[in-house]
Amino acid sequence: MFELVLGYLGLGLVLALAGIGSSIGTTIAGNAAEGGLKVKPEASGNFMVLSALPATQGIYGFVAFFMLMGKVATNGPLVFGIGLSVGLVCMLSAIRQGQVCANGIVGVSQGHDVFTNTLIYAALPEFYAILGLVGAVMAALMM
Repeated sequence: MFELVLGYLGLGLVLALAGIGSSIGTTIAGNAAEGGLKVKPEASGNFMVLSALPATQGIYGFVAFFMLMGKVATNGPLVFGIGLSVGLVCMLSAIRQGQVCANGIVGVSQGHDVFTNTLIYAALPEFYAILGLVGAVMAALMM
């Protein structure tokens, strides 16, 4: 019974933490976009792309949740560990990515040509969320 509770807690954590991180990251960048629109409204497309980028970690959390869902009954503690780990990586990655994107939005609004560079810099924290997801997928396939 305890193992089952741990497993379901892990499922909840991977989904919740990744979603929380994505919502925080997108609002960090979205707040910068709102300010940038006042200065440079013609750059709204760039601001929208940069604001939406941290939302991908929530998707990774959902994919990990989906992959681990059938493993709870037999590997509860392992599902808990994977869920907590991937959830934390996705959460922190999304928050930091939102901060990178917000800085890029400010730069674009000030007239600097930094959109492409910001996308490249924002891809770096994304990479770690992807690694976390790949680790979860590999662990789920080995269970």
